[in-house]
Amino acid sequence: MSLEEAKYTHFPGVLDSAQYISEHSRHVYIPLENIDHAAKAILKSMETRSYSTKTWKEHILHPKSADCSTVDWIFLVDLLNFSFWSDLDTVDASSPHPDRYSVSYKDKAYTGYWSLCAAINKALDKGIPITNPSYYGYEATDQELIDIFHSDTREKVPLIEERIKVMREAGRVVCDLFGGSFVNCIEQANGSAQALLSIIVKNFNSFRDIHIFNGRSVSILKRAQILIADIWACFDDQSYGAFADIHTITMFADYRVPQALYYLGVLCYSPELMEKLKRREILASGSNEEIEIRGNSIWSVELICRRIQQLQPERPTSINAILLDFYIWDFAKENQDEMMVPTHCTRSCFY
Repeated sequence: MSLEEAKYTHFPGVLDSAQYISEHSRHVYIPLENIDHAAKAILKSMETRSYSTKTWKEHILHPKSADCSTVDWIFLVDLLNFSFWSDLDTVDASSPHPDRYSVSYKDKAYTGYWSLCAAINKALDKGIPITNPSYYGYEATDQELIDIFHSDTREKVPLIEERIKVMREAGRVVCDLFGGSFVNCIEQANGSAQALLSIIVKNFNSFRDIHIFNGRSVSILKRAQILIADIWACFDDQSYGAFADIHTITMFADYRVPQALYYLGVLCYSPELMEKLKRREILASGSNEEIEIRGNSIWSVELICRRIQQLQPERPTSINAILLDFYIWDFAKENQDEMMVPTHCTRSCFY
């Protein structure tokens, strides 16, 4: 085992990291007195909307099948699921700047995460094997990969060089170590979400969302965890999506969910941080303020999850942190113009 491999064989737990970050934050805090109200409001809304794993497939651009090719679709999408916010959007609103990166698919224009799904589906419709790790790891030229993410507006996809890099690295790892499909990573994990998380972090550089905070190593692991969660939801906890310990996966700390948590009253920011957010000042990846936003978001959702489980003791596992994250993200997008604080701005391959 190399020194690099050894470094990522044992890494801090995400939940332990989140609690540590929350307990040592200077710019972000969780108003504990608001957890109960938020939990009750979220639970009521989720029950009204019948929110469950089945909700994942209801999104128009998500696969409706559940087989090996679906796993590799999810792997590629979550490999590239980062930094889709636009410099052109000086105001965080539901109506994007007309020139921001957008992909048109089946007569509809998509932005953000959905532009990624649209680009992948569009390529597949053209017969381009974009979800095949050997294609994006070895066979395709850089230009062929770039063309897949062609913009239908003036702005190009953010961080295209970084996207090509992570595709090359991950595709080659899947081919060289895991028989050409992420399915084999899942099978090695033997039904354990935490085992799969370890496989991902050990073998794939771009998923190593691990930082130093207050002198200690902390794990956030947004994309690694959402990869597992998307597979779990798509397969409805069956087949490749069956994980006995799925409840150990936390929410996925990005820039949209913290905004909704602030709106729900379960995150608060210091005046200094609030001013930076209003100015849309870039927060460096791994900076204390950025880590505090993300860590406190994870811990806040965990506290909400625990309270919901107390509210429905007869169904303690029916709602976990994954479903809460899915719901809160959708809530934030649906109510984007009502949000009380802008999203934070960080350019990173981690989210």
